Amino acid sequence: MTTFLLAFTALFSIVNPLSSAFIFYTVTAGFDARLRSKLARWVAIYAFAIVSVSLYVGAYVLSFFGVSVPVLRVAGGIVIAMSGWRMLTGPDATEERRNETTTAVPNQATPSRMAFYPFTMPLTTGPGTISVAISIGANRPNNVAGVIEFFGETVLAVALLAVTIYLSYRQSARLVKAIGPTGTIVVVRLTAFLLFCIGIQIAWSGAFQLLSTLPFAIPSER
Repeated sequence: MTTFLLAFTALFSIVNPLSSAFIFYTVTAGFDARLRSKLARWVAIYAFAIVSVSLYVGAYVLSFFGVSVPVLRVAGGIVIAMSGWRMLTGPDATEERRNETTTAVPNQATPSRMAFYPFTMPLTTGPGTISVAISIGANRPNNVAGVIEFFGETVLAVALLAVTIYLSYRQSARLVKAIGPTGTIVVVRLTAFLLFCIGIQIAWSGAFQLLSTLPFAIPSER
């Protein structure tokens, strides 16, 4: 279950459903509870689709442009680490994302349309999430048995992430009362540090592969 734990931890850290649930509730505070439940379900469906496509197709798209897997790991790890560092040392990102999302909510829209923008993109699954998914997908093994195992573990991880998003958004009102703003800040900072560590690990994995291709010694001319 190593792939499952890595995929779920990395995706959960950057998606951060608990922090996003506070933003979701703030924006939808005037909505009916039934409408909020429909929005939560559609957001979970869209998030599952976006992450799955990024996992299984993103690496092939990059290979079409000639980007190697080690380079992808280094670049993706740097992006992830920088995102975690900004969340860890910067101001309250929850408040910033709340302001951006509030201005993007249309006055009249169907739940399926409203759930995709702005609640799924960019609130729940933004560019950082897509980068993490592509980086994880690039680590897939080459043999058939390994691919089947990788597919099963990652599907389980993405499905669990979607369920977590749905439950967090649907129960956002209760989360707001239970955790409060101080608890939200603590959760955000802890997940930001974990995200920073994951980014460093992914970047080091790619850098190690690149360095292993270099010659250790150049033969001298005679």
